[in-house]
Amino acid sequence: MTAITYYGHSCFRLEADNGWSAVFDPYEDYSVPGLKLPRTICADEVFVSHPHEDHNAEHLIQRNKRKLHSPYEESILTVPHDEEGGAKRGMNQIRILENSREKIVHFGDLGRMLNSEEISRLHHADVIMIPCGGYYTIDSRTARAIIQRIEPRLAILMHYRTDSSGYSMLENIAQLRETMPDLKEVDQDEITLGTCSGIILMQARQK
Repeated sequence: MTAITYYGHSCFRLEADNGWSAVFDPYEDYSVPGLKLPRTICADEVFVSHPHEDHNAEHLIQRNKRKLHSPYEESILTVPHDEEGGAKRGMNQIRILENSREKIVHFGDLGRMLNSEEISRLHHADVIMIPCGGYYTIDSRTARAIIQRIEPRLAILMHYRTDSSGYSMLENIAQLRETMPDLKEVDQDEITLGTCSGIILMQARQK
C-alpha cells in the first residue's frame, strides 16, 4: 500500500507499492522555525515546487542506489506563489502523480484561488497536500474552498504554525479548527492511503 510520511512544513515522503519513493519540498535546517530535517531520509526522486530555502533542500535527501521505476505519470500545473501573478514571490509548481489507481497532488506554495480549469485537472484526487496558513500561501478559508471544489478523498494540511514550529505570521491549529470544524488530528507521522479520509493534520517526524 502507498504510504505518506510527514516531516513538517510542506515536506512529505511518498512510498509506492513497488518500493519507489519520492520526497516533496525538503527544507533547509531551521529555515522554518523549530524544524530540522532528519538526515536519514532516502528517496528515488526529490520534487521541489519552487526555489525557496524552506522548500528546495534537495541536497539533504539521500538517493537510493538501486533505481526503481516510478509507477506514476507525472505532470505539473504552474501557478503563482502570490495573488499578483507571481510578481511578489515568483511561480510555484503543483505536482501531480497519477496512475490507474491513484491521483496524488502536492500543492507547494499555492498563493491564490484555483481557477475552473485547474480545479477540473485536480478533481477527485485521492490525496492532496495543501497549504493553509496564509501570508505566504493561501489561507485556511481558501484551502477549504479548494478542498470543497476538488472533493479529494483525503486532504492533508501543511504550511501552518504549531506550538513548536512554523512562521509566526501563519495561522495556528486553533485557527484552522475554526475554519474547518471537521478537521481531524492524526497522532502519527505516517499514514497508508485508504486508511484515512476527510481533512487531516499529521504529526511531523523529526528523528
